[in-house]
Amino acid sequence: MLSYYAVKLLSRLVCLLPHAAAMRLGEALAKIAWIFVPAKRKRLAREQVMRCLHTDEREADRIARASSLRFGTMLMEVLRFPVMKEHMSDYVTIVGAVDELNAVMAEGKGAIFATSHSGNWELMGGAFACAGYPLVGVAKKQSSEGMDRFINEYRTLVGMHITYSSSVREMFRMLAEGWIIGLISDQDPSLRDGIIINFFGRETNAFTGAASIGRFRSVPIFPVFMHREPNGRHVLLVEPAIRTPKTEDKDADIRQTTQYVNDRIEAWVRKYPEEWFWLHDRWKSIRERST
Repeated sequence: MLSYYAVKLLSRLVCLLPHAAAMRLGEALAKIAWIFVPAKRKRLAREQVMRCLHTDEREADRIARASSLRFGTMLMEVLRFPVMKEHMSDYVTIVGAVDELNAVMAEGKGAIFATSHSGNWELMGGAFACAGYPLVGVAKKQSSEGMDRFINEYRTLVGMHITYSSSVREMFRMLAEGWIIGLISDQDPSLRDGIIINFFGRETNAFTGAASIGRFRSVPIFPVFMHREPNGRHVLLVEPAIRTPKTEDKDADIRQTTQYVNDRIEAWVRKYPEEWFWLHDRWKSIRERST
């Protein structure tokens, strides 16, 4: 648990800094960390950028590096949750289909947020929770017990309820109580847990969680995305809701909605490519399937 107390101490120190100074520190630390990213991982990110966005190698290098360096400011913002939570609207502006979201929440039947590893997704959850939206963050348990304790403590600090991805029964219970289930939908699952769709013009394995839950509970799915402006403020976009069809062909219903969610993710990544997590091996299971 040493890691927990070390990060807590770091958080206290970072909270003493002015916000701008903390962001500059994060940028500096990220530049140092980039040096130690394995060459194989950098090459993977560069190749994925080139295949998806059809850039030359130089531009792909720039995008891959930028997508990694943003983790410095992301980390600083998470460490500053204790001082940001009371003034979250000073840092994040929520725009888009907010009236539609509010109308759905007034019905008390719950909803789903489908998002990606783009922008500061941890701050996204905090911004929604601080704005009064009852949000359940579905988390993956960290390998480090100390870091798992820390990140879930800070997610709870800003108002989120955290459950692990294995706690399906809890998710359904809270959805029935009117909560929003937040799902990050852009990672590569195992072949047995996903379905094959199209993503950036290539076969891709994708999680079906948002579509499956949306269909089973007949609740709307809101694609949501966050973008960091050059001045350091964040814009959090709520896109219009979609609903999973409920025909006699369950698999087709889920596939159609999963494809749509990934289409929205792809469109967002194309708009802000520097803010997506290109270091993640998005096509790993597809590659392993063919070997």
